[in-house]
Amino acid sequence: MRKFMDKDFLLMNDTAKELFFNHAKDMPIFDYHCHLIPSQIAEDKRFTTITEAWLGGDHYKWRAMRSNGVNEELITGNADPFDKFMAWAGTMENLIGNPLYHWTHLELQRYFCIYDVLNRKNARKIYDEANEKFADDPELSVFGIMKKFNVYAVGTTDDPADDLAMHQKIIAEGKCPAKVIPSFRPDKAIHIEKDDFVEYLPKLAAAAGVEIKSVDDVVEALVKRLEFFVSLGCRATDHALVYCPHTFWTKAEVDKVLQKKLYGNQLTDEEADAYITYVLYAMAKEYRRLGIVMQLHFASIRDNNTTMFRKLGPDTGYDASYDGELAKDVSTFFSHLSAEDMVPKTIFYSLNPKDYYSLGTLMGCYQGDGIPGKMQLGSGWWFCDHKDGMYEQMKVLGNLGLLSRFVGMLTDSRSFLSYSRHEYFRRILCNLIGTWAEDGEIFYDEEQTGRIVEDICFNNAKNYFEG
Repeated sequence: MRKFMDKDFLLMNDTAKELFFNHAKDMPIFDYHCHLIPSQIAEDKRFTTITEAWLGGDHYKWRAMRSNGVNEELITGNADPFDKFMAWAGTMENLIGNPLYHWTHLELQRYFCIYDVLNRKNARKIYDEANEKFADDPELSVFGIMKKFNVYAVGTTDDPADDLAMHQKIIAEGKCPAKVIPSFRPDKAIHIEKDDFVEYLPKLAAAAGVEIKSVDDVVEALVKRLEFFVSLGCRATDHALVYCPHTFWTKAEVDKVLQKKLYGNQLTDEEADAYITYVLYAMAKEYRRLGIVMQLHFASIRDNNTTMFRKLGPDTGYDASYDGELAKDVSTFFSHLSAEDMVPKTIFYSLNPKDYYSLGTLMGCYQGDGIPGKMQLGSGWWFCDHKDGMYEQMKVLGNLGLLSRFVGMLTDSRSFLSYSRHEYFRRILCNLIGTWAEDGEIFYDEEQTGRIVEDICFNNAKNYFEG
């Protein structure tokens, strides 16, 4: 029996170990898509308890705790921090097979040098030891964490109406050891079907200094804000989509849709899609013009528990994978862009692995412009960022495209204790490639194969986003 999560964790042969320790382990981290709060970075936040750091906003853990029968007061309520931690420790005892089991113990090891297995018996000991380190260890402030984990850059997720004051503060003070890059997330201006769309438009208009009366005014406002984001280093945009928009109507027709919404009338699905298509298509061309990456996150249906959404709001653990068709709509949207030679660098993500083959073949239709890996199949995301999901995504990419041009892992996380997930990914990557080599499926030359590993871990992302 192998030792639990030792130094060779997930590395099943000598070649995998060689690739990880010589080429992957110490590469910098480019966490190009996350949900860290810029104000916490600017203030170099130091958490007071491991409960605050671990359970303060992690809906992955919240879902697991609910599945274990934990009362909501101990999850999102105002219960005592240790009582919440104890509830999480009890949940951990039942989490075998879940990536949270691995992530939690990696975080205990890498951040706190705690190698105990978390359970209710030793929860108090681990709680006290971790909290002492938060209080005393300079490596456990935000800046200390970024330096310890060799974080080169993080891409936060920011609304177009945000003044980016915290990003400006971070740049002006120059103390953060990592680049903190705003990413453009215009969902509130695009998703006309949402209840908060009408009340959001004045915020966007004020931020951009544009009076919004037509759909082209919406686009103008977004472009102005995008250019401001780019002036502060923005290298990517991000869109949360259930499906790919695909209804191409004229400007006059879409203006009627916008007016109908502004007057408080219910839109049909086709009308909403026509507006979304018009705005996203216009913005995609701007992304191409400005040379930034368009990230499209498909196949998530959100806020499925109406009662809990009303109580807790979004991003609290009530989202799920969508099983609708995707390929034809993606083809329609990108064929229009291709006809104008305006396809931007794009990363396709799907919350449903069934889409990987469709997206993997479609992206091959729009590669080009002399850009290595211009179209990307994004890393296993959200419900797919576990060991099996990562293997599946990389195998599909290897079968259908160029794994060696893959931009690698991102945390998509709200937690500063998530950087060990890059190590988790790197171990899985090295074991995949090392096994291929051991089985004689690829020619193995450590220098050449090691370079591919280094590229996937960091270099490809740096070149893709900054090139």
